[in-house]
Order: sequence, then C-alpha cells, then structure tokens
Amino acid sequence: MKNTQAFISANQDRFLAELLDFLRIPSISADPAYAGSVRNAAEWLAAKLTEAGLDQVRLEETAGFPIVYGEKMVDPSAPTILVYGHYDVQPADPLELWESPPFEPVIKNEVIYARGSCDDKGQVFMHVKAFEAMLASGELTCNVKFMIEGEEEVGSDHLGIFVEANKELLKADVILISDTAIIANDIPSIDVGLRGLSYMEVSVQGPNRDLHSGVYGGAVANPINILCQMIASMHDEFNHITIPGFYDGVLELSASDRAAMAQTPFDLDAYQKDLGIQSVHGEKGYSTIERASIRPTLDVNGIWGGYTGEGAKTVLPSMAYAKISMRLVPNQSSETITQLFTDHFKSIAPKGVTVTVKPHHGGEAYIMPTDSIAYQAASEALAETFGKEPVPTRGGGSIPIVALFEKELGIKSILMGFGLDSDAIHSPNEHYGLFNFYKGIETIPHFFANFHRLSQ
Repeated sequence: MKNTQAFISANQDRFLAELLDFLRIPSISADPAYAGSVRNAAEWLAAKLTEAGLDQVRLEETAGFPIVYGEKMVDPSAPTILVYGHYDVQPADPLELWESPPFEPVIKNEVIYARGSCDDKGQVFMHVKAFEAMLASGELTCNVKFMIEGEEEVGSDHLGIFVEANKELLKADVILISDTAIIANDIPSIDVGLRGLSYMEVSVQGPNRDLHSGVYGGAVANPINILCQMIASMHDEFNHITIPGFYDGVLELSASDRAAMAQTPFDLDAYQKDLGIQSVHGEKGYSTIERASIRPTLDVNGIWGGYTGEGAKTVLPSMAYAKISMRLVPNQSSETITQLFTDHFKSIAPKGVTVTVKPHHGGEAYIMPTDSIAYQAASEALAETFGKEPVPTRGGGSIPIVALFEKELGIKSILMGFGLDSDAIHSPNEHYGLFNFYKGIETIPHFFANFHRLSQ
C-alpha cells in the first residue's frame, strides 16, 4: 500500500479543500425549502466520483431524493465491496447556538466545524478519496460499488425500494459503512451493533381556538399541561418505559457479555464534563455505556405549543405537539413498537382533549458478528494505522437501512466509522477532526487489501 499512502500524503490539501466545498451545500433533506440544495449535493458528489475514476456514475432517481451510484469492477474473480453512506444532513437549528455559520465551514484547532462534517459528508468523502488513491496508484484489489443516498436523515424510505428492485446491481460480498464513531483518537473501535428506531409525532388538541388564560384557565383542559403529563407518565421512578409490552422480546445480554462491555475504556468524569452535567441519568440497574447501547429508550426530541415569542401573552393554547423517538434493541420490531406506542398514548389521554399520533420513520436493530472476514479485515486495518487493536463496541445510534441490507441483499455490513461521540452530530457546532478525516482515508485502503487477502 506504499504507493496509495504516498498519493494520499501528496494530496491531503486538495482532499480537504474539496470536502469544504461539499460541506458548503446545505443538503437538509427534512426541510422542503432545501430540496434544490439536496439535489445539488447529489450532483456534486456524482461529479467527484467520476473524477475519482468510477464507472457507470449516475443519479438513480427515486420518488424522493436521488441515490448516487458508481462502480469500478477490476476483476470478476475479486471480492466486491459496496460502500454506503449519505449526503443529506440534519437541520442546523437552533442557528443562534452555532459559533460559526453551519454551512460556512471553519477550521479551528485542527477541527472542521460545519453541519455534516462528521455525519456523514466527511466520512463518505473519506471513501471517495481512498478509492481515488488506490486506483491512481494501481493498488485497487477489490471491485467497489458506491451507493450514497440523500434521505438517511428522514428514514431512507426510498432507498429500501431501490435496494429491493436492484439486487443484482448491488450484489457484493460486504457493505462498508463509515457513519459511526471510535472511542477516542488513541482508542480505535468498531461498532458491532446498532439500535433500531421508531420515530413519532403526537398532537393534543383542546379547545377549538386559543383562549384567554384568565377567562378560561382552570375550567378547560390545557393541551400543553396534558401533553406534559402524558409524556411524564411514560417513565416510572426507575426510568423504565411504561408502555405495556414494550420490553417483550428485548434481548438481554448475559452476565459475561455485560462484564466484557464493562471493560470498554470509559471516563465518567470526562463524559460529564464534556456534556456540562453534574451526574448521569437513566434506567436503574444499568451502566451509562449499557444505557446508551444495549437498552431501549424513549425520548422527547421536541415539544411546542402556545405562545413562544418575546414578552408575555396570557394564552391557553388550542394545540400542543411533540416529537418522540424510541431507540430499539435486537428482537424489538419497530412496527410493533410503533403500534404499541400509538395504542398506549391514545389510551392515556384524559377527556377534554383529542390525541393524534403520526408515525414518521423507523428501522431495526443490527448485530455484526466478530468472527467474520469483514470484521477481521477491519480490525487488522485499524490496528495497522492506529498501532493497537480496536475494541468491539455497541453503538447507540440507528442506521435503519442496515438491517434491510441484510434482509434483501443477504450480506453483512461492517461499521468502520472514524467520528467521535463528542463531535456534536445533530447538534449546533457539529465538527470533525482533521486527524479523523485523514486517518479514515489512510485506513480504508488497508481494509480493501485485507478483505481481498482474507477472501482468497
């Protein structure tokens, strides 16, 4: 891999400049106002894949945003690696909390600050540049296919349809994904599991219009008060979720597995300091690492209603709203949990209000075996570039399409991410270290070489 690594070293400044251009495109898939920018990001990425040397580069149109596809088939007898990622990003709100504009990337202290810098543009672009380096140096030993979507942040609904309809096109030996994190820059790790997801939006309606809180207060149900009470009732005093049937089928880890997890390097004081909190919080009987990875959760992601402008307005609101997400673990079906939540939430509504529950998107949990060729190839690659063996970890986030990949394509995914949990993804001031960006580009070619060798 000497020629590949030499090419990477000689082109680092160009790679970074191109990534900054990518980050300037506000490809927010959740907001229709940015639809043009999302397509611009797809077109920009397709152009870069072509420049890198991929063949058959095209935008695969869907009922939503296009999928960017490209391939390079170097040898019919060689293994094929399918690279998956996404070019869409989360909304940047609240904008006032950003220290610099979210789509005007800034580099401070060897860190890139911009929306999408880590999730997932920076990590996707590592693969583009690693591929370019391998091809330019004549050291690309595996066939490669790229499938980069524009709807991951809104549920990947149309990618699932595309995958089901294009199984032959997407035929591969493994799917390689960089949309996760390592423990620390001196402690590499590989995610061997992801949580599933069920995302809901609820509304509570009281009177047919906003009312004067002095004239009507105390006599008419206040939807915000009611919504808060309903949400609060969904956890007990031990922070267990109270939805009937919610824990049915939850995969419980053995004592030995939990003991192994407890060996994962974790500094509780540093964790609390980074978040600016005095103590951690969560389900009784589980550690912080377990709560954030192997246990299901229910969290309010947003809540609103009534008057929220400057000054005072004494109003009893007609409506109250909340967005609620549930992270799921193996053996929990997102479809089942969505229905259980819907039935329970409606059942606990008091008289005097009308409740509406709207499912948004969901996905299933995923487990990656550590005895696979793909895991071994990734483990050896990280060991080569970090100088130490990576730690297998369970991720708390969700990539809903991963379980569908296995179901429809019959192949496993390897989650070889290079971000950090402290990179503030989905939050103001998202960032991604230059160390991590370059380390990813350096490591990916080793995965290709290892996977080719181990597959023989």
